[in-house]
Amino acid sequence: MVDIGFRAISKALENVELSGYDLVVGIADGGVVAAALVAYKIGCDLRIVKFNYRNNDNIPQHPEPVLLSRFSLPANIKSILLVDDVAISGKTLNAAKKLFKNQRVTSLVFRGKADFVLFPEITTCVRWPWKL
Repeated sequence: MVDIGFRAISKALENVELSGYDLVVGIADGGVVAAALVAYKIGCDLRIVKFNYRNNDNIPQHPEPVLLSRFSLPANIKSILLVDDVAISGKTLNAAKKLFKNQRVTSLVFRGKADFVLFPEITTCVRWPWKL
């Protein structure tokens, strides 16, 4: 397991050009803090959407992610930055993208597979500073 602190995350965020988004959407639970950091960095509003797919031991609990929260977009949102901490299979990101049929959606994760990946070199489990 690799420990990644807030300084490393802040430095990685400085090296990514993120502009032109109307809204940041974080995927709960893991992506809430990650999305808050990104929204703060780019000066965007933040919304959270909650899915259930894996348990705390990272074992899938459902064949596909299950939406657990109601979600609505503010008016006139055209471009969304979708943020999660980790995306390995991409199933949760893809399920979230289906909520946004009329918006341009770009994904960002701290580790895994997405349009933007802050730590592409890391292939092992990560202990984020907000996780116990």
